[in-house]
Amino acid sequence: MKNDVNRQVVLKSRPTGIPQAEHFELVERPLPAPGDGQVLVRNLYLSVDPAMRGWVNAVANYSEPVPLGGVMRAATLGRIVETRHPHWKAGDVVTGMFGWQDFAAVDVADVQVKISDDGTPLSAWLGVLGTNGLTAYFGLLDAGQPKPGETVVVSTAAGAVGSCVGQIAKIKGCRTVGIAGGAAKTALCRDAFGFDAAVDYKQDDLDTALRAACPKGIDVYFDNTAGKISDAVLKHLNVHARVVICGTASVASWDPIPLGPRVERHLLVKRARMQGILIFDYAERLDEGRADLARWVREGKMRYREDILDGIEQAPDAIAGLYRGENLGKRLIKIA
Repeated sequence: MKNDVNRQVVLKSRPTGIPQAEHFELVERPLPAPGDGQVLVRNLYLSVDPAMRGWVNAVANYSEPVPLGGVMRAATLGRIVETRHPHWKAGDVVTGMFGWQDFAAVDVADVQVKISDDGTPLSAWLGVLGTNGLTAYFGLLDAGQPKPGETVVVSTAAGAVGSCVGQIAKIKGCRTVGIAGGAAKTALCRDAFGFDAAVDYKQDDLDTALRAACPKGIDVYFDNTAGKISDAVLKHLNVHARVVICGTASVASWDPIPLGPRVERHLLVKRARMQGILIFDYAERLDEGRADLARWVREGKMRYREDILDGIEQAPDAIAGLYRGENLGKRLIKIA
């Protein structure tokens, strides 16, 4: 890479479903210069998350779509290489929504975390100690409200969020059941993340498998998929169960909105509650979550896996790869 060039992955065309490599373009632009009160960050790791699908689709969700020709929105971890702010210095390691690019000139207000050197691998701050871990933490504890002895079921349980949910539930004294696709991922749920049971959603009779794995029913369901997996889970809810909606990974497109089994009868008969979770709603409490997650990692109670791609050239196809199920763990792109 030339020192005066900033490589960026920009949105070339707008997908209607899962974004593919052809929807992005790798371009070279001049190196940005920080203005007064700004810092120049050299990104080291770029995050790849299922939510990115919603950020580029034509149908807006909780955030404005990435504009055509704009840098792909993404959480990143980087090092400050130039500063025009008195309280920040070159060498500080920070995280923020700085996008799929080598460098970003940003306002210091956009820096999310300044990372101290406590021996934790830097990449963990984009996964278990970042948005993924925090989403699991607040989604489960605030919305799911698990109680000791209850059964907690998690879809995409081998993923970056689901694996954290299962481990937090175990810390809180729950029985945990993970749903994942294929023998490798169900084994990962049991062996690496400590789920009490793991169910392969690709099998012919998911309903029977869930009944066997959850003989006392389901008290908390952390839903990352929607679709047929969730339809099967809802049949097994206990009275006063809580359903946490974190993602809809199984739905290829929401235009038009797909129709399917209705949830209202399940919620009525079981007097259950269904609630969506977005980490942005917990902005004032993120330090609380980070402190607990970091302590659990240090104590060995929270394990994590990473799927690290090498080079910004890997970015255009990285989201599609998530939906093809290629990754085992949190997907990142190392660019420096």
